Amino acid sequence: MAAAMAWLRRGAWGPARRCGRSYSAGGAPPGVPLSCPLPGVPKAVFAAAEGRERFETRVTALENGLRVASQRKFGQFCTVGLLINSGSRHEAKYLSGISHFLEKLAFSSTAQFGSKDEILLTLEKHGGICDCQASRDTIMYAVSADAKGLDTVVNLLADVALQPRLSDEEIEMTRMAIRFELEDLNMRPDPEPLLTEMIHAAAYRENTVGLNRFCPVENTNKIDRQVLHSYLRNYYTPDRMVLAGVGIEHEQLVECAKKYLLGVEPVWGSAQAKDVDRSVAQYTGGIVKVEKDMSDVSLGPTPIPELTHIMIGLESCSFLEEDFIPFAVLNMMMGGGGSFSAGGPGKGMFTRLYLNVLNRHHWMYNATSYHHSYEDTGLLCIHASADPKQVREMVEIITREFILMAGAVGEVELERAKTQLKSMLMMNLESRPVIFEDVGRQVLATNTRKLPHELCALISQVKSADIKRVVTKMLHKKPAVAALGDLTDLPTYEHIQAALSSKDGRLPRVYRLFR
Repeated sequence: MAAAMAWLRRGAWGPARRCGRSYSAGGAPPGVPLSCPLPGVPKAVFAAAEGRERFETRVTALENGLRVASQRKFGQFCTVGLLINSGSRHEAKYLSGISHFLEKLAFSSTAQFGSKDEILLTLEKHGGICDCQASRDTIMYAVSADAKGLDTVVNLLADVALQPRLSDEEIEMTRMAIRFELEDLNMRPDPEPLLTEMIHAAAYRENTVGLNRFCPVENTNKIDRQVLHSYLRNYYTPDRMVLAGVGIEHEQLVECAKKYLLGVEPVWGSAQAKDVDRSVAQYTGGIVKVEKDMSDVSLGPTPIPELTHIMIGLESCSFLEEDFIPFAVLNMMMGGGGSFSAGGPGKGMFTRLYLNVLNRHHWMYNATSYHHSYEDTGLLCIHASADPKQVREMVEIITREFILMAGAVGEVELERAKTQLKSMLMMNLESRPVIFEDVGRQVLATNTRKLPHELCALISQVKSADIKRVVTKMLHKKPAVAALGDLTDLPTYEHIQAALSSKDGRLPRVYRLFR
């Protein structure tokens, strides 16, 4: 550094003019301010902060009702996909399990592509990968590939969604895949997916989001091409679709959408949809119990001990309501996890379910808060697991935590929960596929998108009074309960309901003559 400065002081470029004054090589330059440009050095070009409009999500509606949404993001690759307002909640008039079948059949042979291998080879030319995910209210076909292959990608997505062949061989392979998945689900040591199904079935008995997301075994042989086409005719319509893209130019995406998704007749015909289920979710509350021997779910040198799993939930609100943000903060404040979760900053070790439950009751293996939210309802629940002999005590600990939610909220824990929620939001939105899903889901539900800085501002505005207000309202609802394992000591549903209606969350005392 010293040598470089000496070189500059000597005037290594020979005689030059510094801010109106000349000096010769070897001579000491006069006191020149640093604001003067150095001779022979090109003028610096500084990056300017661009207008916010360049980062806003742009939405265009086509003549057929399909919406095209895009978000700019720097990089060579893009993520593009179709999100469709279709899922297991719409299967009330159909055989349960159609969405599960469609998820497994995605990216199989189409009118243009003879097989799944052909599709994968086409994507490979653009460094692409594909995926399909079906949830209770949305089915999503997505591709990540080089942005230069956008035309090919949109053509492929349109063909996969609107022109699937659904051959007998593909449907038979899907039946086998679903049967295997259902077997695996029942044998898995982690029962969380099964409990999530059960709590939804208990909370929304036989309606909308309470309908089974997985295909029942007895329906696997009943679902065929005709059944699938009758469903697709009603729910795969342009007005229920969003073509979303991240990392591409909006005008280019709109052009591709017009080329491949406008005026295209699907393989099931263009007859008018007439049996569309527009039911609003009806929260019922209730209990779903499955007695099951959990003693051998994980054998081996270090087997998981036999556990009973309980999930207790209460209705919250939809993601379209203002109270959605306070509920999200509350869920973060409750936090929780497993008894063997790794600690450290940002891992939620100061959340209530760690401090009040896992740190105090060594025999509890898990206590985790979940918040499921949909366009017309929501469900806040706590999952806990422990030895079958301590089920009653575990249930009481969870009901007490629900009651304590309506109590005093410390300023430190509230700020910590808000900061952690904002941190998680911003970290997740660094990923291109996550941005894609966020753009697609928000535009599908509201025709617009709230940007991350807007959501962070809403999170910052949450006060302890907001938490108390939403919890008080929530506690007036009937609980939903899911129980799995050895349920000998499980309290009755009426006792759990009484505990959640009491001041301290304690279960009514049970007196037994013989023990």
